[in-house]
Amino acid sequence: MLIRVHSWFALVAQMTPEEIFDDANGDLAVGELESAVEKYRRCVEIDPEFFDGWHAFGMALMKVGRFAEAIEAGNKATELRPNDQIAWTSLSLFYNRAGNIKEAEAAGAKAKVLSWGGKIVKE
Repeated sequence: MLIRVHSWFALVAQMTPEEIFDDANGDLAVGELESAVEKYRRCVEIDPEFFDGWHAFGMALMKVGRFAEAIEAGNKATELRPNDQIAWTSLSLFYNRAGNIKEAEAAGAKAKVLSWGGKIVKE
């Protein structure tokens, strides 16, 4: 096991964020949630501007019940793309799962504005 883990870290060190992201998606698909979380974390450590990485990181964190961290990742995703409807919808879900209903409703309202063709931030 130690050799396998060490080999994985050596391999990941040579991978692009997109390659790690794809690998994490595979882990998520087969239910290896903690592994997916760590790979998504690595994606955004390498490239802090990687929107898809932040979004997927938040979703994976939510799936393992780490709601406060999911909210942090969701907030980063909405900072990177403030006019992304899915980012706001996901952030609303993270807040809801954490029991933060007021914040969930506020994020959901932004998603609704975007669904109507509005903007949160003028581009």
